[in-house]
Amino acid sequence: MEAVFTNDAVVLGILFAILAFVFKTSHSSIPFWKKFYTYVPSLLLCYFIPSVLNSLGIISGENSNLYFVSSRYLLPASLVLLTLSIDLKRISCLGPKALIMFLAGTVGIMIGGPIAVLIFSFVAPDVVGGSGGDAVWRGLTTVAGSWIGGGANMTAMKEVFEVSDNLFSAMITVDVIVANIWMAFLLYGAGISERIDRWFKADASAIDEVRKNIEEYRASIAKIPSLTDVTMVMAVGFGVTAIAHFGSDLIAPWIAENAPALNKYSLNSGFFWIVVIATTGGLLLSFTKVRELEGVGASRYGSLLLYVLVATIGMKMDILAIFESPQLFLIGIVWMMVHVIVLLTVGKIIKAPFFFVAIGSQANVGGAASAPIVASAFHPALAPVGVLLAVLGYALGTYGAWICGIMMQAVAP
Repeated sequence: MEAVFTNDAVVLGILFAILAFVFKTSHSSIPFWKKFYTYVPSLLLCYFIPSVLNSLGIISGENSNLYFVSSRYLLPASLVLLTLSIDLKRISCLGPKALIMFLAGTVGIMIGGPIAVLIFSFVAPDVVGGSGGDAVWRGLTTVAGSWIGGGANMTAMKEVFEVSDNLFSAMITVDVIVANIWMAFLLYGAGISERIDRWFKADASAIDEVRKNIEEYRASIAKIPSLTDVTMVMAVGFGVTAIAHFGSDLIAPWIAENAPALNKYSLNSGFFWIVVIATTGGLLLSFTKVRELEGVGASRYGSLLLYVLVATIGMKMDILAIFESPQLFLIGIVWMMVHVIVLLTVGKIIKAPFFFVAIGSQANVGGAASAPIVASAFHPALAPVGVLLAVLGYALGTYGAWICGIMMQAVAP
């Protein structure tokens, strides 16, 4: 069934109206809204409302190019503008817990798949059955590739384990729905992170200090922006994005043709290089006078671009799709629960702040497109931490997913 609104210009207008409504009501002095946003994070709504409209058939994420435009053009520009005022020295003071939680998330995905297959092989063996290219365990390897690395790793697993096209399309739906439901929980958790940190007995002072220093720096250079200032901000954001695309168009095809052995690290992925070059460009500019553009609100513009991406990701989620292949979604949910249990257990043991738990998970499950979204839910300036871990996920994705696939094959009925 075709959506009510299929013109992307109309859909973009709807998404901006949603963002404006959320921002306006979240800063309202009306008691109802104050109470409402005490329990519901504004970022979660920016993601959830478009998903409802997509599920109802009012707009369509599947037939829209807005996510592609947002992830390829707006995301890299956002990363540049969010990293301009970053203090790498301060970020390095966050310590090793972020890396530990990222690796815990990877392990949770790697063992979660085989555990889920093993459970269903006893409870409902038909659900994890099939033969040849339609064997369910083969299809699940593509989910492992996506949840540890990203789309390139997912495609790699399809080829390595010879997954049929029909099964692969079903697994894409499982990947998107289950991952996005978990992302919604993470965004909610970001709004109550202080309470979770108390339960973990975690010391979040290092994160708070980074956040405080960035806010103080912004206040010290703040001024009312002129048209020239705004133009400079956009020129820097989209200028570095242009360089990122130019570099990606040269590097990715060269690697694919001349160094195919590097494909297993996703180094032939154009999107990988766009994210890496844009983030690197922003970090390099943070050592120059360009970082003073933060005084005219560079990170605010970056945050707006990121929120548009949030809305387009939400638009891709069709909640009703769960009912089309409920058994596959049950496997995905059990798998994700194992990942969550591992994360929370390790987080509790090492007393990690929830920020590290959230980005450690999302850097695996969501990758470079959504890890900075979850990180920025804690503070916009922390977005690069999510990106850096997500890039590491690309490198580990193929190896981790392949090992996970071998283990799932071993326990499949």
